[in-house]
Amino acid sequence: MNKPRRAPRRRVDGVLLLDKPLGITSSAALQKARWLYNAAKAGHTGTLDPLATGLLPLCFGEATKFAGELLDADKSYRATLRLGVTTDTADAEGRVLATRPVAVTELQWRTATADFRGEIEQIPPMYSALKRDGKPLYEYARAGIELEREPRRVTIQRLELISLINDEVVIDVDCSKGTYVRTLAADIGEALGCGAHLTALRRTRIGDLDLVGSITLAELEQLSVEARDARLSPVDALLANVATASLDAQETARVLHGQGIRWEGVSGKRYRLYAADKGVFLGLAEQSLDGWLNPSRLVVTDQPQAVKSAESS
Repeated sequence: MNKPRRAPRRRVDGVLLLDKPLGITSSAALQKARWLYNAAKAGHTGTLDPLATGLLPLCFGEATKFAGELLDADKSYRATLRLGVTTDTADAEGRVLATRPVAVTELQWRTATADFRGEIEQIPPMYSALKRDGKPLYEYARAGIELEREPRRVTIQRLELISLINDEVVIDVDCSKGTYVRTLAADIGEALGCGAHLTALRRTRIGDLDLVGSITLAELEQLSVEARDARLSPVDALLANVATASLDAQETARVLHGQGIRWEGVSGKRYRLYAADKGVFLGLAEQSLDGWLNPSRLVVTDQPQAVKSAESS
C-alpha cells in the first residue's frame, strides 16, 4: 500500500522563538520545526550545542533573508558549573582530566572572578567548530591532536553569581559574540585553584530577543496549524535595533523596483523601510554618501503573512 503523500510545502514567513530542548542539535530542532510548519524555507540564526537549552530563533521564508542579523549580537546565558573537576571539553560530555578538592567561599569566588568582567582574552577550545585548514578543530581533538590557537578578545558585560552550594555554582552571563561559556567556566575554575567544567547552559537572550513568548517543540506539536502560525513573530523582529524610514506611495513604488530614493540621513546608516499608508515592512536600505537611500534587501510582499511587521503588530 502506498503511503499518503505529504502536502506540498507551504510558504511561511516569520520568526519562531524556540526554546530548544536538551540533547538535540540546532539543526535537528530546525528540521523538526520546519516539518511541523511544513515550511518551504527555513534557517536558524546561530547554533546552540546539544548540551545547551534556551533561545534559538528560527527563521521561515522571507525572514531567512535577515538571519545573519543576530550573528554579531550580544547574548545572555544562565550557566551551571561543577567545581573541582576539569574535562577535556570543558563540559560534562568530556573525559575527566583531573579532580581536585573544593572549598570555595563566596568571597573567594568574587575575588577570583573580578578580572573576568569587561574585555578579556579566551583561547578557543579544541572541541569547537572553528576551522583550521578547512577542518573543524573538534576533528583534530578527536584524533588526539592539540593545535595552538590564537587568543580572542571577547567582552563579559555581566557575570553575576546566582548560587554557590558546595561544588555547584550557578551564574548569569551577558557577553559578546564569540564568547565560549565553557572556556569561561574552565578559566574561572583555574583562577579558583580547583578547576571547573560546565554542566548546564541555558541561553536567555540574543540581542533584543529573549525567552518571553518562546515555545518548546513539544508545545508547538500540540497546536493546530493556525495556532502555530500565530506564534510566529514578524519578519522584521530580527531588526529591532535598525532605524526606521516611513515612505510615501511614490517612494515605496521606487523601492519595490529596486531603485534608490533621495533621503536626508547619515551616510552608511541602515534603515528598515515601511510603506507609510499600510505600515508594511519592505526591507532594508543603506544611506549613501551622495544622499540616496538604496534598498539592499527587500522582502516579497504579495502574501499577508509576508507583510506582517513589528511596526503594525
